[in-house]
Amino acid sequence: MMSKKRKENEIKFKDWKELSNGGRVYFLTVDGRYGWKATYFKEVDFKEQTIRFWQEIYNQNSVLVEIHEKYPEDKGHIKLSQQ
Repeated sequence: MMSKKRKENEIKFKDWKELSNGGRVYFLTVDGRYGWKATYFKEVDFKEQTIRFWQEIYNQNSVLVEIHEKYPEDKGHIKLSQQ
């Protein structure tokens, strides 16, 4: 039987990858301005408890330029390359 939380995550994120430990990584890509994209990731354990949540920002050339880890600790935006 599917848990309520799993169903909510599947509706919200649409895409996911099964992990070998029974957890999942959900992801959702959102188009931004000027051709940039943000992909949101949510890693959960087999009970659907959130382990990690982060955002990756890609520029108009699909180059990863920033990571923003939001959970378990908000580390702010970390710039990876020249934009």
